[in-house]
Amino acid sequence: MQNKNVRWIVLLLRMLVGSVFVYAAIGKIWNPQGFANDIDNYRMLPYLLVSVMATVLPWLELLCGFFLIFGKWLRGSSLIIIVMNLIFIVAIGSAIARGLDITCGCFSVSGEGTKVGVMRLVEDILLLGAAVVIYLRANVDD
Repeated sequence: MQNKNVRWIVLLLRMLVGSVFVYAAIGKIWNPQGFANDIDNYRMLPYLLVSVMATVLPWLELLCGFFLIFGKWLRGSSLIIIVMNLIFIVAIGSAIARGLDITCGCFSVSGEGTKVGVMRLVEDILLLGAAVVIYLRANVDD
């Protein structure tokens, strides 16, 4: 009975994390220049890498999100999401530490998105934890 409950929790986490990443990807795919500007606002990467990230990252988010939702390649997609979340946490933490007043570029690239702050950091840490649970349970529940 307990294992069945864990499976339902992992399924719920997959749907939640997958949906968040699909939703986050859509606006970035439609507006890669706006997303590139958001990434550049962090002042962490040379512009060439900013352009590459703005082009590749949303598609990676979209694919990994769909893989989680549909239960395909769970270990690989959850591992990529773990790495992305770690990068997001470092970037947001760095922006907070440097006192940057910028939008995070997480869900909206119109300049009206959520400001970088502690709540965004907490949300990314929770997403990281959920992705770790998915990764650890991927082979167990297959």
